[in-house]
Amino acid sequence: MHSLLSRPSAAELCMLDVGEDIAKNVTNRTVPTGATAQIRSPAGPGLHPTLMTVRVRFAPSPTGALHLGGLRTALYNYLTARRLGGTFTLRIEDTDQTRLVSGSVEDIVDGLKWAGIDFDHGPGVGGPHKPYVQSERLDLYRQYARKLIDVSLALYPKAVFILMQELVISIQSGSAYRCFCKPEVLAATRDRLFKLRSNATYDRTCLHLSDEEVARRVRAGDQHVVRLNDTSIPRQEQPTKDLVFGTLQDGHGSLPTDPILLKSDSFPTYHLASVVDDHEMQITHVIRGEEWLQSLPLHVDLYAALGLKAPQFAHLPLLLNPDGSKMSKRKGDVKVSDYIKKGWEPEAVTNWLALAGWGVNLTSDSSKGLDPLLAVGALSRQQMIEMFDLSSLTHRRSILDPGKLESLNKHHLQRKITSRCEDQDFGTLLKRAERILGDAYPTSSYLESEYVVQVIKALAPRISSLHDLHDPALSAYFFQEPDLTCAAARKLKTTVDVSVYTRVIKAVTQNVRAAAVEASWTTEDFRGLVKVIQDSDLEGLTTKDVMNTLRHALTGSKVGPSVAEIMTILGPVRCLERLDVAVSFSNP
Repeated sequence: MHSLLSRPSAAELCMLDVGEDIAKNVTNRTVPTGATAQIRSPAGPGLHPTLMTVRVRFAPSPTGALHLGGLRTALYNYLTARRLGGTFTLRIEDTDQTRLVSGSVEDIVDGLKWAGIDFDHGPGVGGPHKPYVQSERLDLYRQYARKLIDVSLALYPKAVFILMQELVISIQSGSAYRCFCKPEVLAATRDRLFKLRSNATYDRTCLHLSDEEVARRVRAGDQHVVRLNDTSIPRQEQPTKDLVFGTLQDGHGSLPTDPILLKSDSFPTYHLASVVDDHEMQITHVIRGEEWLQSLPLHVDLYAALGLKAPQFAHLPLLLNPDGSKMSKRKGDVKVSDYIKKGWEPEAVTNWLALAGWGVNLTSDSSKGLDPLLAVGALSRQQMIEMFDLSSLTHRRSILDPGKLESLNKHHLQRKITSRCEDQDFGTLLKRAERILGDAYPTSSYLESEYVVQVIKALAPRISSLHDLHDPALSAYFFQEPDLTCAAARKLKTTVDVSVYTRVIKAVTQNVRAAAVEASWTTEDFRGLVKVIQDSDLEGLTTKDVMNTLRHALTGSKVGPSVAEIMTILGPVRCLERLDVAVSFSNP
């Protein structure tokens, strides 16, 4: 079997209208590769402890917004690279120009950035194998052709242009051929073969064209594609193995007959471009979605035809909706941008996706010094990097449970708020909180950062998402005067007798006014003050009487932090103003 990068035949060179000088120079080709440093990688599935650099890539097509399945694929590639000290590349595969959606590349990059998935090489970053957008790599093929032939482009521009297209897939080798069949002819052929109960999708009419006929049609400018001659590819003796699905059955029966490699617009198909780029970029492990399993036999054939060593493959099972149906761009929230808009924490979303299909053991005891949040699956990014292992991935499809995301988001949000140090993300969180609260209470005089920090720390145990700050019952009283006439406030006031209500308000007002000369008060100061008042001035009243009265007077809401925390944040002056209003408030 010849490599697809073998020397052109004499007939092909004659067809290109070039002479013997060119024929003598089209020899001894080599595929240029970039030199990279090598490291000793730890053992893992298909990752033997050998001198190598693990290189992975995320290669989305810009045909729409980044979705959850794509983000999980990027995350698994990222975790693999970071755990093994390898490199992670972002490559944009835009060979299907008819399906491009404007703004998709920006959406993909923004989504990865939001998720904290940084790539080592890719658009806007560069790298040893740039460019990383396939439509921009067409020029690279031309440069590749110029390195392979020692000829003046000025002397033979037309010939070299045609030859460059040939060199990408080496038609001359017999492993590929031009197909001039028009779409309507192909459709009729498929229909005829189907009626004959044949599994073939094409009758290989153009495979049998003579060199002279092919040359005549090329010179005439007849539109054509290039097909792989799959009869020229010997089947491998050993079955293909996948790092997730294990040993695979031969899937050639599901492939179309002689798949197209180069389209009539001279753009490569996904299959050719993906294989060539993975080789050029020295990718060692292709981690991608389960939907590409059916194309794996073709990709393995292309590696064999090109005389290249194939990387190892790991196909990720699909993600499912809670009802067990396949996730679809047309059903539910699948776009990453939807989760950004709804205020979910990126750490929670990536944690949620990481656990979907990853059979990680989270039962380790705390004696090993692990975060106790491991028990509920709340993993920090560093923990995910240290624990991730491709061998732990399950081949079963995974259901994404929205309730699990809410739980994880609450844990990650509280972790950020209480620690105020993890990955220095608290500043970003604070800005988001300020923006949310500013939109909710645009006329408030209490939106300075120091004050907002106090509020979100107090509300942290009661919110699952920063967007919960929009809830007026939970936050309004911190930023504007409470409405004691609203239905919720009136209902709360009915839990306390009017005489008890007035007695509590007067006693607390008197003691707060006397203590207001203190420079600062803490939550404990307020708790102590209320206890003293209850033990002396309010003897005989229950804690519920006192707290419900103060909660109504200060907030008009039955939900929220403790009364002591609320009084601490409001401060004595604002507390006194609200108590003065409440004391004159009559029971309806």
